[in-house]
Amino acid sequence: MELRHLIITGGTGSLGSVIVQEFLGRGWKVNALSSLDLNLLNEKEVFDFFERNPCDLLICAAGMIRDIPLLQMTENDWLDVFSINYTAAKNCVLAALPWMLSKKRGHVIFISSYAAKSPFIGQSAYATAKASLHDFSHDLSVRYGSLGLRFNVLLPGFLETNMTKFVSEKRKCKIREDHALKEFNTIEITAKFIKFLDETLIHTSGQIFQLDSRI
Repeated sequence: MELRHLIITGGTGSLGSVIVQEFLGRGWKVNALSSLDLNLLNEKEVFDFFERNPCDLLICAAGMIRDIPLLQMTENDWLDVFSINYTAAKNCVLAALPWMLSKKRGHVIFISSYAAKSPFIGQSAYATAKASLHDFSHDLSVRYGSLGLRFNVLLPGFLETNMTKFVSEKRKCKIREDHALKEFNTIEITAKFIKFLDETLIHTSGQIFQLDSRI
């Protein structure tokens, strides 16, 4: 079996760590990146990294939330949130493309959010960044599909992670009520779906997958 290479940003977070375990040691070499390993906003650092590391599957899972009402946001607040949730992913994709194109294969999965469809109050920057990933993925799918590359977007739903641990129980109950099944998705199910999407749905590209039960 040919060794395949996974690079995942946000790879040491709650979701990223479970994704890593799903792929590790099953014909995959995994490179899990945290903010301490690579500055995703530094284009030169990112391009240098991808020049040294093959990438069959890129999972863009790095993200941050900073809920602030729009009129109270500073320009720096907006740039911080937008940069981590969109620009970082864009930089990684552009850096990964040369290797993928040379091999005529490759898959990118963007971890997005339901907020891109229906944001909570204070999530303008976050929702805008995540929605931008959807259009970015669509454009890439059209442009590079004939060359063997795939691009897909995943909306895992509300997950119990370190990023959401500060959400109040009252707000969690409200969010849960918006789910037809009255249950949250889990990071374990999300990780298994990602592996299924990459290894089994090999003719699937340009799609947005919502994994929870919000209608």
